Amino acid sequence: MSTAELRVERTFDASREAVFEAWTSPEVMRRWFAAEHDWATPRAEVDLRTGGRVTVSMSEAGGEPVHTFRGEYLEVTPPERLVFTVEWQGEDADGVVGTVTVEFREVGDRTTVVLTHTGLASEQSRHDHEDGWTNCLDNLEARVFSTT
Repeated sequence: MSTAELRVERTFDASREAVFEAWTSPEVMRRWFAAEHDWATPRAEVDLRTGGRVTVSMSEAGGEPVHTFRGEYLEVTPPERLVFTVEWQGEDADGVVGTVTVEFREVGDRTTVVLTHTGLASEQSRHDHEDGWTNCLDNLEARVFSTT
């Protein structure tokens, strides 16, 4: 049983609805959902309903290799909360199914995202995912909500 978990928090200069949409619109997700700053997101598929599926593929600089996870939405409460599973595919598969909870909290006209990822395979996996999620949130800010 995996017990490692992490929590990452970030505040965006955007409405809760806009930030929620960035996490649930395949078109917007393809702009930012990548675990490194120089990676791309060639695939984002969303069936936004409890029991629906989510699939995201991230490609390293140059297009290869591609890292893909699949999951199932366990909770969809617009624009407040998303809960979905994460299971890495292909060479990245570790046999562990984690759970990601994303809360969207209004802070005036800004939104704080609180992301909790539970069920990670190890402390090393927790560290790797913390780096990945931090970079994803950097990308979201720079590629979707930047005003510069």
